[in-house]
Amino acid sequence: MPAWKHFLLFVLTLLATTLAGLEWIYGKTILAPEEITPEHWKGALTYSLCFIGILTVHEFGHYFTAKYYKLKVTLPYFIPAWFFSFLPSIGTFGAFINIKSRLKSTKEFFDVGVAGPLAGFVAALFVLIYGFTHLPAQEYIFDIHPEYQEWGLDYAEHAYKDLPEGANLQIGTNLLFEIMKYVFVDDMSKFPNPHEMMHYPFLFAGFLACFFTALNLLPFGQLDGGHALHSIIGHKWFHKLTPYTFALFLFWGGLGLFSAEDPNDYLISYVPLYLLYLYFVSMRLFKDKVTIGMFVMIIFTSQFVLTTIYPTIQGYTGWLLWGFMLSRFLGLNHPRPIIEKGVDTKRKIIGIITLIVFILCFTPAPLILE
Repeated sequence: MPAWKHFLLFVLTLLATTLAGLEWIYGKTILAPEEITPEHWKGALTYSLCFIGILTVHEFGHYFTAKYYKLKVTLPYFIPAWFFSFLPSIGTFGAFINIKSRLKSTKEFFDVGVAGPLAGFVAALFVLIYGFTHLPAQEYIFDIHPEYQEWGLDYAEHAYKDLPEGANLQIGTNLLFEIMKYVFVDDMSKFPNPHEMMHYPFLFAGFLACFFTALNLLPFGQLDGGHALHSIIGHKWFHKLTPYTFALFLFWGGLGLFSAEDPNDYLISYVPLYLLYLYFVSMRLFKDKVTIGMFVMIIFTSQFVLTTIYPTIQGYTGWLLWGFMLSRFLGLNHPRPIIEKGVDTKRKIIGIITLIVFILCFTPAPLILE
């Protein structure tokens, strides 16, 4: 693809994320006859530039490392995704590069794999540090929700009580946010509650960057985390470990869906569908159907028993969609490199750092809708 087409995709994605930023930050849309001020455009563009900037750094981390190894690689493809305000979107499905050469060694897999997330993480740190150290006054929220003024700064005790079911949206948190909150925020009263986090451009862009970083570092197949883990522990142990890591992933995704306290009609209607889902996404892990069936029943039974004992425990069902994507499209397994020599100590240390980045960025429940 000519370079100008990559640039066009970048510009379209920047536009789409800016329009999405208007919706998330201010509740505005260019399709409605509402006044959109220059200040609104500034905030939306701030979100867009920060978010797309971090994604760009991530992808060029991969790109330049691939170039270092003289691999044939494309410029980043940015994927715009704005649904004209009819459906919520963050403005993009992300970005990717296409490596057209075969990676030959574990060292190449490792270096190309971790370069993107680590570069993007450093960029996200700069955005988040600025966001956490430049929080606006509490009254900022009244510019977006003027209806909160009747409750004053105690609006959080009143505003969310009578929301209809399915309208109570909250942004999740991760370990990095919790650490930075206590290190960089000088006045905790300025820090937004989970219902309002999306109205803060730097924090929202940084949160999404963390989410994409953690998503890429999941230890599966063609994801960056899969490349890193495969390079460190080798082909044999990677494929022995994959069923366990995927089981944990599915366990968290479906935790809380079913318990002995649920009505019989609900269990009869939905448990078989859930078991079919688990079977379908696990088919490529094992060769025989009996093993797949046992794998599925261990996951389901452990979820069912734990939820029955602790009824308030809740995983995050959104991960079940990613389980489907990983299993059927991205792949859980990893191709065998031509040169299987293990990575050196320096790269193992970088691997540990990458694991720490994953732990810091991973959000157990990214978006909560009640």
